[in-house]
Amino acid sequence: MSTITPALVSLDVELGADKEQVLRALAARFVDAGRAGDADELFAAAWAREEQDATGLPGGIAIPHAKTATVTQASLAFARLSPGVDFGGGDPSDIVFMIAAPDTAAEEHLAVLSQLARHLMDEDFLAALRAAATADEAVAIVREAIGEAPSSEAVAAPAASESSAAPATAQAATGAKKIVAVTACATGIAHTYMAADGLTKAAKDAGVEFHVEPQGSSGYEPLDPTVIADADAVIFAVDVDVREPGRFGGKPVIRRPVKAGIEHAAELIDLAVAAADDPNAERVSGSASESAPAQADEGWGKRIQRILMTGVSYMIPFVAGGGLLMALGFLLGGFEINGVAGDIVVNNALWNLPDGGLSEYLGAVAFAIGNASMAFLVPALAGYIAFAIADRPGIAPGFVAGSVALIMSAGFIGGIVGGLLAGLAAWWLGRLKVWRWVRGLMPVVIIPLLGSIFASGLLLLVLGAPIAALMNLLEGGLTNLAESGLLPVVGIILGLMMCFDLGGPINKVAYAFAVASLADGSPDNPIPYYIMGAVMISGMVPPLGMALASTALARTKFTAAERQNGVAAWPMGLAFISEGAIPFAAADPLRVIPASMVGGALTGFLTMLFHVGSQAPHGGLFVAFAISPIWGFLVALLAGTVVTGVLVSLLKKKVVA
Repeated sequence: MSTITPALVSLDVELGADKEQVLRALAARFVDAGRAGDADELFAAAWAREEQDATGLPGGIAIPHAKTATVTQASLAFARLSPGVDFGGGDPSDIVFMIAAPDTAAEEHLAVLSQLARHLMDEDFLAALRAAATADEAVAIVREAIGEAPSSEAVAAPAASESSAAPATAQAATGAKKIVAVTACATGIAHTYMAADGLTKAAKDAGVEFHVEPQGSSGYEPLDPTVIADADAVIFAVDVDVREPGRFGGKPVIRRPVKAGIEHAAELIDLAVAAADDPNAERVSGSASESAPAQADEGWGKRIQRILMTGVSYMIPFVAGGGLLMALGFLLGGFEINGVAGDIVVNNALWNLPDGGLSEYLGAVAFAIGNASMAFLVPALAGYIAFAIADRPGIAPGFVAGSVALIMSAGFIGGIVGGLLAGLAAWWLGRLKVWRWVRGLMPVVIIPLLGSIFASGLLLLVLGAPIAALMNLLEGGLTNLAESGLLPVVGIILGLMMCFDLGGPINKVAYAFAVASLADGSPDNPIPYYIMGAVMISGMVPPLGMALASTALARTKFTAAERQNGVAAWPMGLAFISEGAIPFAAADPLRVIPASMVGGALTGFLTMLFHVGSQAPHGGLFVAFAISPIWGFLVALLAGTVVTGVLVSLLKKKVVA
């Protein structure tokens, strides 16, 4: 069934005096053609998109678009208006394409619509549409452009791009600046690809080597990590979040709405070229090793580490926010709030305060919210591990597997295993060749259903009990050491684990163990707080040690890029973001990791020796109110930072004059 038919074409007509009337008329045209069920619902979806950002473009073009359940097939309606109507593009729009897609549109449908959007940047294509004498001729022009009809000499439409999601490249002379870009709009259908093509053309005209990653609804092909690594600057022409932005960490960045990539592409290229040489330019946060997409030549060790880091990075907001709320609950309601918060919240209110008054009630509320947030630790970990493998289709089966891991008392290890199983199942299911009518059901029904059955079924029937036994063995071993008066030994072990792989599996085992034990902490049992303190403070040492060495102790032994990373590592270390040391470890692991481990072990030892406890699972110096004694925290942190900084300074070789 064709994407566009003569019934969806209006030539040289007046559909209304303004864009609202035009959109209503086009929505009705979809219904009349049997492509949508409710004109009002389709108009509302298109109008909501219009309110986000006008869809008019310079040159008399408008591309209103919407995704909604009332659409039965991804389709195009074309109107050549006389007179033109203001769609917010500066000029009255006489060429209007309304794109309508089901909310579960199959990838091939969205790719077809994306091909049309790219052709709207071509002047010959627009001229052919303006000259079309009949609806059939207009349909033939559009069908050829989107690959639904064979070419003919009578219709001079430009060739479609090879792939709606493939990176576009403009080759330039050797020595030219290298720019990469990401384009993405709210629906991922039209502006995404038009901006990609606009930037590609502008880069070619400017003699700039350029690669672009359009992140559309039909999927996207990630840029090669080596291309990103070689880039001098990055352009984010987006209206939504960039997927896996950590890949571009440390690069100078120009951020603009996606329409700027269409209307001001040359200006964005010029700004990116200038930013490449500007030491004060805004840079993408994080490190390039974070969230890097899997590549064919990526080793399994690196791939698994990347997947786990993705899961942890999405889990941390649940843990950090929840942990701080629980700490606030202790502050307001006392330590005894741990066992009674639920009853207080259920049985009391602001106008019916408990015996402890307003402070106890607010403490119970804070603790209850924090406890609820912390309950997402394992499901979020599993869900976003699956997401790192299979993208969005993996999230639901991953969250379910994480919840089942809790039911089986398999803890965070069960969550990791469940997330990996769910992600692999979703990834495999997403690559099956199925009938077109089934394709739209895959990401919202079939993959979540079968992925959940596979991953959660294995946990319930086979893997859950052994993993639970392993968790009990690990936790029991560390707890027994601590209760046997060997707290400093536990501190050394945890410090070494936190600094060994800087966010990798071993680091996360120590961190998750500490977080999971927090719920058992109390004045009578402060050991969980000591464990959390040792883990958090030790994890702050690697980035702070690298920052100290690269910005103060041994600047000449680090490259200019490493010195810049060192400046960024100060706040990252103070906030307990161990990944701030990853750029240093990736460049020189045999010197950086041992130095970090020595400093981390010393910090863990001193933390336990001074009985430094943390009621908050994350935040570093910024949650000092939840750490006691604060003097012990500062002494242990300073000692580990200095030892790491001095050691790495002695081990490194001079690299610059």
